[in-house]
Amino acid sequence: MSKALEGIKVIDLTRVLAGPYCTMILGDLGAEVIKIEGPGGSDETRGWGPPNIGGESAYYLCANRNKRAMTLNLKTSAGKEILKELIKDADVIINNFKTGTMEKWGLGYEVLSALNPRLIYASISGFGHTGPYKNEPGYDYIVQAMGGLMSITGSQESGPMKVGVAITDIATGLYTAIGILASLQERLRSGIGQAIDLALFDSQISLLANVASNYLVSGVVPKRYGNEHPNIVPYQTFAALDGDMVVAVGNDQQFAKLCTILNRPEWPEDVRFATNPMRVANRQELCSLLQEEFQKQVIEDWLFALKQSGIPCAPIYNMEQLFADPQVEARGMKEEINHPTAGKVPLVGSPLKLSRTPVSIRKHPPLAGEHTIEILTEHGFSQAQIDTWIEEGTIDALSAIETKKVGGDVR
Repeated sequence: MSKALEGIKVIDLTRVLAGPYCTMILGDLGAEVIKIEGPGGSDETRGWGPPNIGGESAYYLCANRNKRAMTLNLKTSAGKEILKELIKDADVIINNFKTGTMEKWGLGYEVLSALNPRLIYASISGFGHTGPYKNEPGYDYIVQAMGGLMSITGSQESGPMKVGVAITDIATGLYTAIGILASLQERLRSGIGQAIDLALFDSQISLLANVASNYLVSGVVPKRYGNEHPNIVPYQTFAALDGDMVVAVGNDQQFAKLCTILNRPEWPEDVRFATNPMRVANRQELCSLLQEEFQKQVIEDWLFALKQSGIPCAPIYNMEQLFADPQVEARGMKEEINHPTAGKVPLVGSPLKLSRTPVSIRKHPPLAGEHTIEILTEHGFSQAQIDTWIEEGTIDALSAIETKKVGGDVR
């Protein structure tokens, strides 16, 4: 079957998470992605372990499948010229260097778009290309703090907390993919590319959604609600006899059904609890009463009763429980791929389910420089030129023999 982005060529100059996550999505959808790192492999996540497998960190593996890899020193004149040659037939180039870095190297949008007017040039940075913070570096943790997320995460007792994954990086990667797809669509009409300026800070602000809206409408600074919801009650965790679970009552009808299950038919008639605004106003009193009831039975019994009545609820899985759940297998959310140094590597599957152009994991997360010679040869460079660049330190590369030694297939 063909792939949705088959025929789209992406030059990926990114590292860590936001950029690689974006280009992995494009690769999953069928784009040809060429991951370019500095000699030796400059994506810091290669060293972000343990855990490691086959000399690669689990962190690196999570965001770099469906790509080929080459090394290139962009600080050298030869490296710049090689990149310019690569982008002549590329559709997209994406980088996440500090604002101004590509321009300093003579590789800004104006220069590269002159060589390829159809080029879509995406830049990811901490704070974007405008504003007083444009030259500040961007880190997910820093932006979670400055972008308001930590102020609303955790409880009043815990203090501000970061989210358990680098959610700002991930969201920025998703927004970048959206921007690239929109630009590809627009290019069908105009015939020309454009520049995309993505900031972690902007993406994080957008993720505040209803919480930001609550503040902008009311002027009241939101507080931390822990596992509770600021606008809906009861919508939180409760402790059952054998552990915690989530109960998410979204409307008055569901609340009445919950009260029937709890054998408390008088609560929906109580003026304090009859409507959601009143339940929000009387949150502590109601949730204390509910907690007393939920402690009387085990999670499994509660989940069965609640689901039978159509009340949203869930156990709280750890990773082991999650990946043992049959729904994960049914949806293809855990896959394996052969890797040249690690054997079979487990990876999280793609959530994108396309009926005619399905996503697939076709390429393992590449070793640093694994495809350098292959890619340069495809672009018309001679072996003599390649050998010279290796000697000069412009590139380094795994040779076919070296790749075979570590047990991989040579493409």
